[in-house]
Amino acid sequence: MLDAAVGLARLGAGLSPAARRVWAKHDRDKDDWLPLWRHLADSGAVAGLLWDEWLPAQVLHVVGAALPGGVDDARRLAVWSAVTHDIGKATPAFACQVEGLAVGMRREGLEMPLQRQMDDRRLAPHGLAGMLLLHEWLMDRYGWSKRAAWQWAVVAGGHHGVPPTMSDIQALAARPRLLRSSESVEAWRAVQWELLDASAEVCDVADRLPEWRQVKLSQPAQAVLTGVVIVADWIASNADLFPYSLDAQGVSDRERVEAAWRGLALPPPWQAVDPGSDVAGLFASRFDLPAGAKVRPLQERAVLAARDMAPGLMIIEGPMGEGKTEAGLAVAEIFASRSGAGGVFVALPTMATSNAMFSRVLSWLERLPDKRPDAGARSVQLAHSKAALNEDFQALTWTDPRAVRGVQPDEETCDGALAELVAHRWLRGRKKGMLASFGVGTIDQLLFMGLKSRHLALRHLALAGKVVVIDEAHAYDAYMNSYLDLVLSWLGAYGVPVVVLSATLPAGRRRELVEAYTAGEGAEAVERAAGYPLITVAGRDGAPVVHEVAASGRRTDVEVERLDDDLEVLAERLDRELAAGGCVLVVRNTVDRVLSTAAFLRSRLGDGNVTVAHARFLDLDRMRKDAELLKNFGPPGGDSARPDGPHVVVASQVAEQSLDIDFDLLVSDLCPIDLLLQRMGRLHRHQRGKGQSDRPGRLRAARCLVAGADWSTTPVEPVKGSQRVYQPHVLLRSAAVLWPYLTGTTPAKRTVHLPYDISPLVQRAYGTAPEGPRPWWQTMDAAHGKYQVHIEKQRRKAEGFQLAAVGRDGSALIGWIDAGVGDTDDTAAGRAQVRDGEESLEVLVVQRLADGTVRTVPWLDRGRGGLSLPTGAVPDPRLGRIVAACGLRLPFQFSIPKIAEQAITELEKEVIFDWQSKDSSWLAGELILFLDENCRTRLAGYDLSYSESDGLEVTGVE
Repeated sequence: MLDAAVGLARLGAGLSPAARRVWAKHDRDKDDWLPLWRHLADSGAVAGLLWDEWLPAQVLHVVGAALPGGVDDARRLAVWSAVTHDIGKATPAFACQVEGLAVGMRREGLEMPLQRQMDDRRLAPHGLAGMLLLHEWLMDRYGWSKRAAWQWAVVAGGHHGVPPTMSDIQALAARPRLLRSSESVEAWRAVQWELLDASAEVCDVADRLPEWRQVKLSQPAQAVLTGVVIVADWIASNADLFPYSLDAQGVSDRERVEAAWRGLALPPPWQAVDPGSDVAGLFASRFDLPAGAKVRPLQERAVLAARDMAPGLMIIEGPMGEGKTEAGLAVAEIFASRSGAGGVFVALPTMATSNAMFSRVLSWLERLPDKRPDAGARSVQLAHSKAALNEDFQALTWTDPRAVRGVQPDEETCDGALAELVAHRWLRGRKKGMLASFGVGTIDQLLFMGLKSRHLALRHLALAGKVVVIDEAHAYDAYMNSYLDLVLSWLGAYGVPVVVLSATLPAGRRRELVEAYTAGEGAEAVERAAGYPLITVAGRDGAPVVHEVAASGRRTDVEVERLDDDLEVLAERLDRELAAGGCVLVVRNTVDRVLSTAAFLRSRLGDGNVTVAHARFLDLDRMRKDAELLKNFGPPGGDSARPDGPHVVVASQVAEQSLDIDFDLLVSDLCPIDLLLQRMGRLHRHQRGKGQSDRPGRLRAARCLVAGADWSTTPVEPVKGSQRVYQPHVLLRSAAVLWPYLTGTTPAKRTVHLPYDISPLVQRAYGTAPEGPRPWWQTMDAAHGKYQVHIEKQRRKAEGFQLAAVGRDGSALIGWIDAGVGDTDDTAAGRAQVRDGEESLEVLVVQRLADGTVRTVPWLDRGRGGLSLPTGAVPDPRLGRIVAACGLRLPFQFSIPKIAEQAITELEKEVIFDWQSKDSSWLAGELILFLDENCRTRLAGYDLSYSESDGLEVTGVE
């Protein structure tokens, strides 16, 4: 492998003096330069090593599928694409930039104007110039057609992140002097062709190009090749790894390449081991299961279905607490062992759910075997904008890229797995992070695959080699689903296995997912499936299959009741229910309702008996809140500390997802039926004592009190805050399917049986048949009409920056991301592109005292609270990180453009200039919100107050 990479240095042998004078890079500080042939050889060497030692087999097959020589041809093509990617630097438009080097080229007969005389050289960026030269060379030397040549040349055109458009090509073609000066056209052509001819020879493609002329490269293959060339170019352009020629005298080509690759130390891809047919053994060896735990029917059926199918799409629908996450990871391992995937990416709705999942995935990775006994480290990434603040991820981050956290679990329970996990230094950052073998992150990171953005090919390369697991698939709206369907169509074209996890999906949505992945129709059977739990499997070949799965026997019967939306009524009811103690979860649909409810209940139940949980806390406070919820209301055992007396947690939607918490009684605002069922999943979730005997007498039967609506109107009227969060149509359909339970005259008629009633309720709520009392229908029809308009508006809006669907094989990626959004990442601005709604405003929160002292808020634990912060210097890294961990997303009022603009203007007036220094890596570019001694301030006409217990409260407006 190394010999093949080193052999590319032959490119420089026998070149004419003119070709050897063409330059690629210049270091002004060292007055040093790198010949183009050397950089091309280095890039090809890196591409070959990437192909042999870093890219998963699943990626190799994407390119090899179209070529007559399969993967062997694909390797030659990848290396040749890297060797030729910068041929556009052998043009006057590029070479004129450094006059001292241009002089030497002129001496060899390569005439060119001075840089100031080429005011239109911006029309010839070297990627585009190289694309045109390659296109012309393929037609001239090998008789290729114009159409066939574009699909190969576009890789060079897109290696700086943006494939050219046809208008770019036409503009440059109309100015041939930018490619070859008029006074020495033939000399320039001779050098360009000499370099391209030599490249074809050293890459062993000269004899293959005639046969490749008939090949139609798929667009996924073109994207993968572009991504490989980008990575190879970036590595080969690193002067620390590949010193310029004058610094490398006396170093052999082997030493040069070997030292660079060793210094980079990229972890190789995972090579999955087929886990065999012992399902119980698989789960016992991969997951930290409770003593006596057995594999559930849903988990067993998922594993068996994965073994019986070619890797493709699997949708797992099952009730809360059935172990869908473990099933999804087990299926991912089986798929990877069959497809050659080199890693897994798990996508979740939020940063909080991603953080919670990250620790679970790390535990799984530490037990995951590899085919190679000397597999070495595995690269891991937490993919969201605040990953650097996550302690588990920080533990994997080292200054030395080769440093790893060694993990040596019990080999008897881990199939001999000896996993080393590392957050590799080179694989960090918004563009490279997804290239790590394993990742957990927000769904945005996956949806960005369908967003026209710079260096999109890197994200496609990253995901093309993985198994993708999409959790909480029911949590996304029509806008995000539009992106998700597009992304699934690309993943299907790449052959990427996908596992979708959901408590339950509307039948129509299940069909949409299957049709998106398979790029076909004919999924009617998927929509007709009525069982629950369900496993749906589909691929590009053959009809989808739906497996109905036996329930595990876990059952919760929940009696539902209406409750007037009156705080006095709520308080009186909780007084009665909690007379003998117990723990209650009250879920409100808005943070304002959370805070007003908590304040009222404290006045009746006492401050110590009521806590709140919502998203409007500082990041550090939010993590502490989540940890306290798990400690106080999580599974029994360990360090569980369930309150002895009565306790009420008033929460927003943060209590719906990925928190394994258990309450005796639930009060919930009316919300979409699937989310209400999620909330019910927090009722009597864990067995305490013998059966339910450890729960207070009145709370031994699970009950859900549904509030947040005026139940006396026809139809019911959800509160205004809920209608701002959810569409009225969806709320009314939820109320309608619940109406027989809410008006039941006996406990039996008021009881929802979980999990058996989950799917029927969801299918009815999201179906089209009339539901609810007949007098409701007219109002519900009007709400449905408005909902349809809203959905169509969301879809049209989403299409604005969406990538086109996968094109026909042989269709070049010209203009692939035309009219795109530029760079994108998981910041507020980036998320706004793949989520519907205005961009949210985020700030970092500190205190400023009356004497001007600036400090961290005082209650932070572990010695982080009340620390003085310098205002005339850059805070040291520890202080900077603490402040960065005090991020806060301001509420919806500050997403209104006029108010957001005013707020930003006011915040920028308060800027501490030293904190904006480039040396302030944690704080540069951030907006700082200063609270006074009482943790209050005023912003854009609103009064803001913050407390450790309740988070941010916003009141008033000018």
